Amino acid sequence: MNTKFCIVSDGSCDLPEKVTREKDISVVHFYVSFDGENYKKEGLEISLKDFYQQMVDNPKTYPKTAAPSPDDFYQVFEARVKEGHKDIICVCISSKLSASAQSAGIARDMLQDTYPDVSVTVLDSLATTLMQGAYVLEVCRMRDAGYTSEQTAGTMQTLIKTGRILFTVGDLDYLQHGGRIGKVTSIAGTLLNVKPLITLQDGEIHSSGIRRGRRKSLSGVIDLLISYLKDNNCTPDDCQILIGYCHDYDEACRFKEMTIAELKKIYDTVIHIPICQIGATIGVHAGPYSIGYGIIHRSDRPLNS
Repeated sequence: MNTKFCIVSDGSCDLPEKVTREKDISVVHFYVSFDGENYKKEGLEISLKDFYQQMVDNPKTYPKTAAPSPDDFYQVFEARVKEGHKDIICVCISSKLSASAQSAGIARDMLQDTYPDVSVTVLDSLATTLMQGAYVLEVCRMRDAGYTSEQTAGTMQTLIKTGRILFTVGDLDYLQHGGRIGKVTSIAGTLLNVKPLITLQDGEIHSSGIRRGRRKSLSGVIDLLISYLKDNNCTPDDCQILIGYCHDYDEACRFKEMTIAELKKIYDTVIHIPICQIGATIGVHAGPYSIGYGIIHRSDRPLNS
C-alpha cells in the first residue's frame, strides 16, 4: 500500500503530459465537439494542436466542451486504488464554471460503496486552466513534503484566495459568443482593435481594463502581474506562476522574455516561469489567441498581509 495520497485532476488543469507523468498526476479528460453532437476526449482523441488549428481555419465555428462523467472519474479513481492507493485528492475546475466537481463527487460516493476504506477528497479549485495547474502543482509540493490529505486540503483552502488568472485575448468574437463578460465586450466592441484585460478570481471572470493593440495588451497583462505581486506584498519567488498560450507558441516565448525582463527591473532573483498550452475548456470561450498567467501563492512560503 502507498501511504502518500495520490493526485487526480480534471483536464482543465492544462499541465503538459510530461509534467503530469513526472509528478504522478492522473488526468480525467474533458470532451470537445465542433458540431455539438460528436464529442472527443481532449488530449486523447483530439490533440490541442488539431483543436486550435480547426478554430483558426474555421473562425466562425464555435466548439463546445463537456465535463467528464462520473464514470470517467470512477475509472481513474479505481485504477489508483488498484495500484495500492487508499487516499486520493481530486482537484476540479471551479464549480461556478463546470459540473466536473459534481461528477467527481458522484464517482467518490460510487467508489466508497465498493472500497469503503478508501478516502477521496474532492477540491473545488475555484480555478481553471493555468491557475488550476498552479493549484495542482502546490498540491504536489505538499504531497512530496509529506503532508496528509487533510493538511493539504486545509492549506489549499487558505491559498485559494491568492489564485488568479490574468490574461488577454486575440479578438472579442469568442467572448461575445459565449456571453462570459458581456459588459467588457459591449464597451470594447465599439472601439477599433481594442483588447480586454481579464482576471479570473474566486471562480468568476472580471474586467481588468482594455488596451489598444496586441503588444499593448500583452504589456497590460504584465502590468496586472506586477500589480498582483505588489498588492500581495510578495515576490515571484513566493508564487507558483505559469504562462499559458493557445495557438502561437512563438508568441508565448516572446511573452515570457517580456515578462522576465520587466520583473528583473524590480526583483533581483532568478525567475522561472514554465509555459503551458491552454486547453479546450477555456479555449472555446476565449479563442485561439488567448495568452496570460496562472498564479497562486506557494504552500511553503509565508502569506504576507
